[in-house]
Amino acid sequence: MLQGLTIGFIGAGNMAEALIRGLLEAKLVAADQIIASDIVEAKRQQIHQRHGIQTVTEGRDVATKASILVLAVKPQDMETALKGIAASVDQTKTIISVAAGITIAFIAERLPAKARIIRAMPNAPALVLAGAAGIAKGEHATAEDLQCAEAIFAAVGKAVVVDETHLDAVTGLSGSGPAYAFLFIEALADAGVKMGLARDVARLLAAQTVLGAAKMVLESGRHPAELKDMVASPGGTTIAGLHVLERGGLRGTLIEAVEAATIRSRELGRR
Repeated sequence: MLQGLTIGFIGAGNMAEALIRGLLEAKLVAADQIIASDIVEAKRQQIHQRHGIQTVTEGRDVATKASILVLAVKPQDMETALKGIAASVDQTKTIISVAAGITIAFIAERLPAKARIIRAMPNAPALVLAGAAGIAKGEHATAEDLQCAEAIFAAVGKAVVVDETHLDAVTGLSGSGPAYAFLFIEALADAGVKMGLARDVARLLAAQTVLGAAKMVLESGRHPAELKDMVASPGGTTIAGLHVLERGGLRGTLIEAVEAATIRSRELGRR
């Protein structure tokens, strides 16, 4: 799908580097098919040294050479970035944005007519090639554009195609979700320490437990409730613990957290 194409990154921060690493490790492209720009010289040198790709200062130089442009700048820098590349963008290029809260319409208004735009919402675990991304297709993007975007984000985890109206919910769930999981792991580890385990032992057991549970859901294809019931023996330790979690409102609190993050994402998108 990406064979023979040049992929350009406007901005070379953490998410851009995660995608570059994923693409190279999956052997979807070679290093000479990737070019990235960043205004910070140290970041350009770091990316070049780590991955062997070409780096430049100006986004327009990336836009001129690349078939696929990944907009990986901070949301507050998007306006400037789009101005810098607009003259080099035409209908032959695929534009993929990973900037939170920046709509397809916002990008389209600042680029030439009928620009082929894909908007994506990846998350932090992409940094360890275990990310989850929602991808939405703009009006003029093609089916092939969408397939290219899916291939790029699949290189750093899982990717799902959604309507753009659902990207705020993706943000509230998988975008913010790692923080919820980190809090859950921290709390599990603290509980282990309270019960007498060493801190490093408790943290390892907590993190590996969450990782293993997630793998069981993904690889078994079974409903989480069914897997939960497998672990909870009648009259056993697990059902006693589950009773406490239900009584404490964990389920409802998590639902409300995703709802609150989704609402906040919508508010930020209207700025």
